[in-house]
Amino acid sequence: GEGFYEVDIAGNFTFFNNALCRIWGYPREELMGMNSRAYTDKQTARKLYQAHNQVYRTGEPGRLFDYEIIQKNGNKKVIQSSFTLLKDADGKTIIGFRGIVRDITELKQMEKDRQKSLDQLRQSLEATIHAMAVTVELRDPYTAGHQRRVADLAYAIALEMNLEESRLTGLRMASTIHDLGKISIPSEILTKPTKLTYIEFEIVKTHAQAGYDILKDIDFPWPIARIVHEHHERMDGSGYPNGLKGEDILLESKILTVADVVEAMVSHRPYRAALGVEQALGEIIKNRGILYDEDVVDSCLKLFEEKRSIFE
Repeated sequence: GEGFYEVDIAGNFTFFNNALCRIWGYPREELMGMNSRAYTDKQTARKLYQAHNQVYRTGEPGRLFDYEIIQKNGNKKVIQSSFTLLKDADGKTIIGFRGIVRDITELKQMEKDRQKSLDQLRQSLEATIHAMAVTVELRDPYTAGHQRRVADLAYAIALEMNLEESRLTGLRMASTIHDLGKISIPSEILTKPTKLTYIEFEIVKTHAQAGYDILKDIDFPWPIARIVHEHHERMDGSGYPNGLKGEDILLESKILTVADVVEAMVSHRPYRAALGVEQALGEIIKNRGILYDEDVVDSCLKLFEEKRSIFE
């Protein structure tokens, strides 16, 4: 089913097989001598010229070059072509180009349909994550917006650290519901206007494990459950729930940790007033490399130094 063709230096067809006629949708007598300008738009014709000119100048074959043609009946086809130089019988003079083409229209449509399905799935996941976040905030109005602001800051830090796009998405989603486990904490503890007792604080600390237990069986394409589980772990092993250290903690979790600490300190809580940006940054500077990852802290500080943070 692959088409074979030869064209002269100007790009006019001089030879082709029946498969190419079928793909192009022209009878042989009309296709013979036809130039690419007759079956493509101006932009595509320019791309074809540039691609063939590159092969002419370098002698290197053009491989897997995709472009769109317009058939005689007006239908459009996506073509993939590989081509090389065509020389005379002596093999010295370049007289044109020869190549092989195949119709990849259906393949391209399948790719578009697949991408559309992935986009719809991602939208559904984001809507689910948002619903979870709202559920937490309804139970704990004092931290309403906390998860969203943490997600914004974590995302900004990760961008500064040049994290891959797929990991950025997972981090944002995990950050948006990192306190999901708080739905298991009694509301009188969450909203207590005075300092928590030791026992009450131990109960609050269970939210990281509770969040993980809720999320662990959901087949997300990102390690969301693990990030939520680890967001209170610390580099020196003093965190909870598992006392993980250093490299045992996922990078996304380390980023979320710093964002969570900074946002919590600059925001009002039932038991204290907001501490401010200066004190929050002082905390991560003091414990850089001890509790918090050095690179994450440095990236966070850079955001604030360049006034690119979400907090003013």
